[in-house]
Amino acid sequence: MRAAYLGPQGSYSHLAATKMTPTAELFACANFRAVIKAVESGECDCAIIPIENTLNGCVLQNIDLLQAAEGLVAVEETILPLDHRLATLEGAKYSGISRIYSHEQPLAQCAEYLARNFPEAQLIATPSTAASLDMVNSFSDAAIVGAHVKRAGITLSDGNIADGKSNFTHFLLIRRGSIDMGKHSSKIYFSVTCTHKSGALLDILEPMRAGGLNMTKIQSRPIKDRAGEYRFFIEVEGDFAESSVRKVFERVKNSSKSFKLLGAY
Repeated sequence: MRAAYLGPQGSYSHLAATKMTPTAELFACANFRAVIKAVESGECDCAIIPIENTLNGCVLQNIDLLQAAEGLVAVEETILPLDHRLATLEGAKYSGISRIYSHEQPLAQCAEYLARNFPEAQLIATPSTAASLDMVNSFSDAAIVGAHVKRAGITLSDGNIADGKSNFTHFLLIRRGSIDMGKHSSKIYFSVTCTHKSGALLDILEPMRAGGLNMTKIQSRPIKDRAGEYRFFIEVEGDFAESSVRKVFERVKNSSKSFKLLGAY
């Protein structure tokens, strides 16, 4: 099996991939769009993508990519604790740091720390945390990377610099195909749009309440090229292998303007 992830080796996505697919051949991609495309094209059997962070919320690009993808579903999840460290060249003084590199997610998750300690530093987004380490070439450079990263000549800060120390990212394992109705799940992830009228969203949520399905999250995203219209991404607790649960989703689908099952895990 071959699994795609946001590289290079040492990124948080790489950690999640080794945890979720320990025996797979890992295939590093330069960006999340390439990760999804690798599975769509058949170049890889699966992909591991972050979908939500406890500090920074939903990874918007990835839910959009999952929505747009054809024939891909999420079949497994994992929660990865994040430990962000500031990486500098050995001997560098924090007072001399003028550029800080990292993926946009860690930059946001460490925003308070960076504003407090490096108010004048330029914050520069990179494709991944691991890639940011390649930008540390002088005493003026720093990067935000995981505590697991080790490289000769690089020193990591003593502690976690994230604005919240209980920092976790929710990853999904994506495969080609459809939901296996014979496989038990504890959560179901889907998207819906509804008509623009009073109570339309309630009509979609009511079947889940009546069916006893607990909603764990709901997010809205603007629909491109359709001003004022939104798509809702919803996760509920439920076993899609149970016919009673599938009947609930038939009611949800019938109450929706559009419906897409994104995963069961």
